[in-house]
Parts: sequence; C-alpha cells; structure tokens
Amino acid sequence: MLVLVAPGQGAQTPGFLTPWLELPGAADRIAAWSEAIGLDLVHYGTKADADEIRDTAVAQPLLVAAGLLSAAALGEVTPGAVAGHSVGEFTAAAFAGVLDATAALRLVRTRGLAMAEAAAVTATGMSALLGGDPEVTVPHLEKLGLTAANVNGAGQIVAAGTLEQLAALEADKPEGVRRVVALKVAGAFHTHHMAPAVAKLEEAAAQLSPADPAVTYVSNKDGRTVATGAEVLARLVGQVANPVRWDLCMETFQELGATALIEVCPGGTLTGIAKRALPGVATVALKTPDDLDAARTLIAEHAAV
Repeated sequence: MLVLVAPGQGAQTPGFLTPWLELPGAADRIAAWSEAIGLDLVHYGTKADADEIRDTAVAQPLLVAAGLLSAAALGEVTPGAVAGHSVGEFTAAAFAGVLDATAALRLVRTRGLAMAEAAAVTATGMSALLGGDPEVTVPHLEKLGLTAANVNGAGQIVAAGTLEQLAALEADKPEGVRRVVALKVAGAFHTHHMAPAVAKLEEAAAQLSPADPAVTYVSNKDGRTVATGAEVLARLVGQVANPVRWDLCMETFQELGATALIEVCPGGTLTGIAKRALPGVATVALKTPDDLDAARTLIAEHAAV
C-alpha cells in the first residue's frame, strides 16, 4: 500500500524548483498558477534567495505548487492514502480531489498572508529538538512557555514560541535532547500565536465547495482518516493554530498496511522520519526529476491498480 505525503514549511531551498520547470508543460502550469494567486512562483522557485523564500506568504504557496507539480510528473497514481505535514495538508487535499489545484493554491495564499500578518505581531519562531522522550520534553517546553507545535515521531519534536523562550530552551534543554535546531520559518506556527489567521482562513474557506476525498485522507490533527470534504476543509482551517501530530499519522499509515511512501518535492524531511519510525516501509523523496524513475518503480510495486 502506497502513501503519498507532502512536506511542510522549512523544506524549501533556493532554486529548488529550477529542474522541475524543464519538464514538458511544467512552466505553463506554474505560470497559470502564478497568475491565479498573484505571486511569481517561477521567480521565487528559481532566483529568490533563502530570506525571500523564508517569508511565510511566499513559502507556503511555493511549497504546495512544487508538490503538485512533482506529483503530476509521476503520471496517474492511485495511492492507498495521502497526508501532508502542516501546509502540506493543502497539497494532500488536492491529491485527494477535495480541492482542485487552483483552489488549493488560492486558499494557501490566503493562509500564508494571514499567518505572516499574525507572525508580525510578536517575534516568534520554531526549533526542532532531536532526541529525548516526549513525556519528559513536552512538560519541559510547557514550563518554558513553549508549545510542542509538531510532534513528528522518531524522537523529533518542534517547539514554538517567542524568540526569548526559544533562547531559554537553547540554554536549558530537556533531559535526553541532543540538539536544538532553529528552523527556517518566520513564526510560531500551530500555536495560539496564529489564532488571528484562523478567522481570515475561515472566511476564505466558506467560499469553496469541497468534494469528498477520493482516496484515504489522513489528518495531521490527530492521525485520523477523514471521510468528507467539509471536514477536511474545517481541519485545514483549524490546524493553523493547533499542533501537528505527524507521529499519529505514521501510526495510521502502519494500521492501514503501508508498504511504501513517496514524499513529493521538496522531499527529504518526511522520508527521513519514516526511515526511523516505519522500518520496512520503502521510501522515495522527490528532490529533483532524477528521482522520478525510482518513484515510478515504487508505484508499480506498491500502488493500487
């Protein structure tokens, strides 16, 4: 059983879209999406520097566009399940047919702008903690006023809060945590700091007519499968200010009988976690078009017919 997953913010790197635009029809598709959302995705995916694509309002639609573009390059795929980490849930919603590509990109453009505005209120950020026991780490974060915004599994938790709180974490790591790594994001996502963005996203989502998922959709709110488009959309809105439970998503993948996992562009983060948390599950990360053949082989061996 094949699972198709999409990464979240922080996975982007300067120029990562460049090789994908050389594929037939890719440049036209990206140009059409750029016009639809009023953002030059080609520039940001090929020429912009790290600081430019760190901007939440840019990074989020850029990541969703890259994920959709790379998935399209795979050809016809029928995964057993789809899921996304943070903003990657919008990519997954498009995979599942809940929203079409343009609708997903327009909604995520609204999300990025609203979250950037919320992030500008207070200087906040996120840091990954490597190692440690969640039962020890989470209470320690709470003591420092931080939120466990991403519980990713395989010994990784991402803390979010003010820059002062994150500095305190650097100086006072939880027992068992080996390293604290600042992430390339411009805010404390999936925390109460993002509450102002929820209302704006809710207003935009109310204009849409989502379809029910055509394949199994796994929500990163709690790892549960979601059967209706209306609930998928409601969760996309609410997840802006709620923690990501990727660990529970992976538990669900196991329960569903996953045997293979493909992470769309810019892949690497989720496959890295899966290699540690899902032993025996074959993985491919789509970083460049050179990875497409390996992904197609995995699809032939593991996808539904």
